[in-house]
Amino acid sequence: MQPAEPQQIWTELGLAPYACFSHRSQGRLHAQEAAPTRSAFQRDRDRIVHSTAFRRLVYKTQVFLNHEGDLFRTRLTHSIEVAQLGRSVARALRINEDLTEAICLAHDLGHTPFGHAGQDVLNDCMQDFGGFEHNMQSLRVVDTLEERYPDYSGLNLCFETREGILKHCSAKHARQLEAREPGGVGQRFLLGQRPGLEAQLANLADEIAYNAHDADDGVRSGLISLGQLMGVPLFARYAHEALAEYPQLQEPRWQRKWLYEATRRMLSEQIYDVIRHTSAGLQAAQPADVDAVRQLPALVGFSSTMAAESAELKRFLFKNLYRHPQVMQTTGQAKVVVRELFDIYLADPAQMKPRFAARAAGLDPIACARVVADFIAGMTDRYALREHERLTGQRVLVP
Repeated sequence: MQPAEPQQIWTELGLAPYACFSHRSQGRLHAQEAAPTRSAFQRDRDRIVHSTAFRRLVYKTQVFLNHEGDLFRTRLTHSIEVAQLGRSVARALRINEDLTEAICLAHDLGHTPFGHAGQDVLNDCMQDFGGFEHNMQSLRVVDTLEERYPDYSGLNLCFETREGILKHCSAKHARQLEAREPGGVGQRFLLGQRPGLEAQLANLADEIAYNAHDADDGVRSGLISLGQLMGVPLFARYAHEALAEYPQLQEPRWQRKWLYEATRRMLSEQIYDVIRHTSAGLQAAQPADVDAVRQLPALVGFSSTMAAESAELKRFLFKNLYRHPQVMQTTGQAKVVVRELFDIYLADPAQMKPRFAARAAGLDPIACARVVADFIAGMTDRYALREHERLTGQRVLVP
């Protein structure tokens, strides 16, 4: 535990005892002096924002590829929206806003190009080499792959930020992490413990954001309609509420405003629901500190009613948007791109960028495949397409 600097104490006045305090952090992999004007978690957030991996998110797919429209969400805009929601709830719960924001901004750093389609096919390619999972890759990015500092690899983030980034982990991967870092971020998965409240909140903020904003993008794209969304009780309630207050929204020219207003109200009520339900749970559990939080069941969440309604919206999006024939056609092509890139690079690592080719030189097949996965996972959508065209002569997924 590092000594508290005045700035750390000032920025964390008023936090609840069960919040994560930066001056009580379990520290960094490489010890560093505290910054004079920022808390440790503010410093983590700044390192994430300035990282190469964060900038790449602007050209990584959320649902719709870059060429399909300029205003659809990307991984970058999604991460910013998640951070905004997370900060709003953290402030109301009196937990650490800066840590929540850092986790939210970093949670997708390890995502592949082409969204979940890219992740799924890269995992298939890596089945004989240890598999691929984007949460593990996000941790790998901040621990190893970012190259910014002369004294170490990675961003050297605090334990609590890294713990929040790793929101899922198999027992196999947890044991590997524990072997490399005893008592580190893999331990809670082996002990059946929870992360801090800030990490729990970041996970839920991610779900709230993508449900609402994927619905918005789906209507904008024309793949789903307002009429279809009106069949989802959670959305319909706030759409009817908006229409009762603003009857003119039913006019065709105001359809977009109707969608925005209904979505805004739905988001607000989900946030209020999380605050109410989580506050009641914290009041009942009375955790003395973050260590007590770790021993309890998850405390940040929806009420049972809102959880069921949110799950129904998620099922609707899965069936009508994520499995829409047009989306499936695009993701099918994207999977071919990733698979063919993997096969080419694995057979001839020299085709990768020089620093990755140098890393892969002389390695056994498993280690070489991991370098290839690192290279592909770090690609933006459009860089992957350019590489695929360079190596195969084929142009796919172009407007």
